[in-house]
Amino acid sequence: MTSVTGADYGWIRSSSSWFGYALEIGYTLTLVRGVSPDRLLDLAGAEEREVCTGLGRLIERHQDFMEETGYWDASVVAGACTVQGEGGQWTLALALGGDLGSPEFMAALSTGTRAVSHSSNGGKPMHFFHWHENGELRVTFERAAVRDGGTPDELNPLLREVGLNPDGDDAPGTDGKAAVFALAERLTGVRVTEELLAGAEYRTGEIPEAMTTAG
Repeated sequence: MTSVTGADYGWIRSSSSWFGYALEIGYTLTLVRGVSPDRLLDLAGAEEREVCTGLGRLIERHQDFMEETGYWDASVVAGACTVQGEGGQWTLALALGGDLGSPEFMAALSTGTRAVSHSSNGGKPMHFFHWHENGELRVTFERAAVRDGGTPDELNPLLREVGLNPDGDDAPGTDGKAAVFALAERLTGVRVTEELLAGAEYRTGEIPEAMTTAG
C-alpha cells in the first residue's frame, strides 16, 4: 500500500489541470480491478464510440456531444483505459457531465473484485466517495465525518492518514478533493497523474440518462 496523502495531489488545482473543467460540469472517476474497459462500458449501458488518445480529445468529445444535443441531454460521455495498480491491471473510467452509473451498476462492476469512485455533480457543492468490494458498498461519504455503507468505519485510519477527519471537521486548509484522490490510490495502488490522463488511450461511450443517478 502506498503512503500517498492529499499533498501529493496538489496538481489538481493547477491552472492547466483538467480538474476545474470537471468540477464545473460534473465528473466521476472510477477505478476497478480486473474488469476491461469494454466490459465496464457494457455494464454501464454505454453506446460505444471511437477510441481516442489523450484527455484533451476526451474533453473535446464531451463538448462535441453537448453541442450536438443542445446542452439538454443528461447523458454523460465516458472514457475508459487500462492502468497498472495493486495486484495487476485496473480500468480507470472518467465520466464527464455527471455520474458514471447507478448503485446497481457499481454493485455489478465490483462483483468478485474492488471498485472505488469519487465524483462531483457539477456546479453544486456535492462531492461523493464510494468503495465497493465484491458487490457490497463498504464505505460511502460526502463528508468524511458522516459515513454510510456496510463497514462505515473501516477506512477511518486511512482517512486520517490522507488528511481527512472521520470524527469532525477537517483541519483548516485541507483540500478534501485532493485527499479523496489519495484515498482512492491507497485502495487501488493507481497513481492518477496529469501525465497518465493526458497520454492514455480511452475507449469512449455515451451513457444514457436512464443508467445514471446523482450521488
